[in-house]
Amino acid sequence: MELELRGITKRFPGIVANDHVDLTIRSGEILGLLGENGAGKSTLMNILYGLYSADEGEILLDGVRQSFTSPSDAVAAGIGMVHQHFMLVPVFTVAENVILGVEPTGALDRLDMATARRQVLEISHQYGLELDPDALIADLPVGIQQRVEIIKVLFRNADFVIFDEPTAVLTPQEIEGFFGILRSLRDDGKGIVFITHKLGEVLEVADRINVLRRGAVVGHVVPSEADQSTLAQMMVGRPVDLVVTKAPATPGTPVLQVEHLVVADDTKVLVNDVSLEVRAGEIVAVAGVQGNGQTALVEALTGLRPVVAGTIVLDGADVTGAQPRQLHQAGVAHIPEDRERSGLVSDFTVAENMVLDSYYEPGYSSRGVMDWDAVHHHAEQLVEAYDIRIPGVDTVTSALSGGTKQKVIVAREFREAPKLVIASQPTRGIDVGSIENIHERIVAQRDAGVAVLIVSTELDEVMALADRIVVMYRGAIVGEFDAATATTGEIGLYMAGGTSDDVPAAATAGAAGEGARADGPS
Repeated sequence: MELELRGITKRFPGIVANDHVDLTIRSGEILGLLGENGAGKSTLMNILYGLYSADEGEILLDGVRQSFTSPSDAVAAGIGMVHQHFMLVPVFTVAENVILGVEPTGALDRLDMATARRQVLEISHQYGLELDPDALIADLPVGIQQRVEIIKVLFRNADFVIFDEPTAVLTPQEIEGFFGILRSLRDDGKGIVFITHKLGEVLEVADRINVLRRGAVVGHVVPSEADQSTLAQMMVGRPVDLVVTKAPATPGTPVLQVEHLVVADDTKVLVNDVSLEVRAGEIVAVAGVQGNGQTALVEALTGLRPVVAGTIVLDGADVTGAQPRQLHQAGVAHIPEDRERSGLVSDFTVAENMVLDSYYEPGYSSRGVMDWDAVHHHAEQLVEAYDIRIPGVDTVTSALSGGTKQKVIVAREFREAPKLVIASQPTRGIDVGSIENIHERIVAQRDAGVAVLIVSTELDEVMALADRIVVMYRGAIVGEFDAATATTGEIGLYMAGGTSDDVPAAATAGAAGEGARADGPS
């Protein structure tokens, strides 16, 4: 079978998201789809899946023109999509989630759960997606939840499956298992679209690779004829340095000291007896699968969540329980995990967002009256210094790409020399060019003597940036490593709850040296 997109064009106010895109997806093949933020990948797949309608162009299945007005039309034509953010009901079982909306029925139209369980088990055995159909989703790790999403698609008889950033929440071991699943689906004749920003992954698993830039296809290659540098240049339109270049750290005195920290919500402990230290002139990275307490840890360190027990000391002063403004004034810079919710006000201009943490300071306001000329001048200086490419500082932030928004936050937080930088998921969801820029900025802060704490679920990023690495699992720190000697296999096992006793000697030796550079941008 062959699924073909011809001349797909989609326009939004002020932008052409897809510009006469041609794309072919074949049965028994994995097609890698790459592109910067805003390149048009998601729009194109949303058109294929019936979420958007194209302004021009057509979709053909084995030469027959299709008309998808909703996802149900696409599903009926044999197209499935596994979204980056899982669409599962936590209090339902695996089987209940899989059949939701297409429930098998028996006599008197009664729900036939026995048939549902049997079909789920048959699919899981066929594709090596072993799981318990009676397990609650809330009790499953993310790698198993992803299997449930795949079975949902296969249960609906998909011939073509779109995977949108499928490895973003997986450990290295889970990623290898996922690649095995992709190959199994391909070998069974499924057509696969694999959307990712991890260049090493697409080179490893794809049969063909298409690259989008500014809404248009700019190249298509086979992995044997390309490398990460080639793909990055195709995506961005210029050479990109994929290696984080940094000299060895020269740590100074402790800037951040956390002792026996406990953080909880109304139902459970989120951070359990965590102690760590970050010194001036070093980068400490917290690695772990999302949902193991990292978010609560950062919120406690930045004054956004109360502390149940323990102490936080900043440059010798106890700041436990301090408010965000107090911490900012004490020299803490914070790049938040969610730029949309916590980093920016989307309806504000770039100039306004540049002073969100300092609008009350002399020079920007006096007696409650803003000096907008000073605010604009300040923003223009930062835009130039940080190479933020926008029409002007009066541009509304909601109109910017993810990478540009992140650079606005970085510019604001680094505008004055901080004592401590806390950066949570600093390059999540942004393109290789912006990743390169932000990594350089973070290393420059370290080299200027700033203490840097990075929290990232991207192990490649952790290995590339960190001088020391700690791993969080179920709210606790379960391991600490020197980044110069650590391996991805070793850290990945700790991320999954393992210990050094679980690390095969051959795997550790084979992974040696991986900490020296990133496996492509994360």
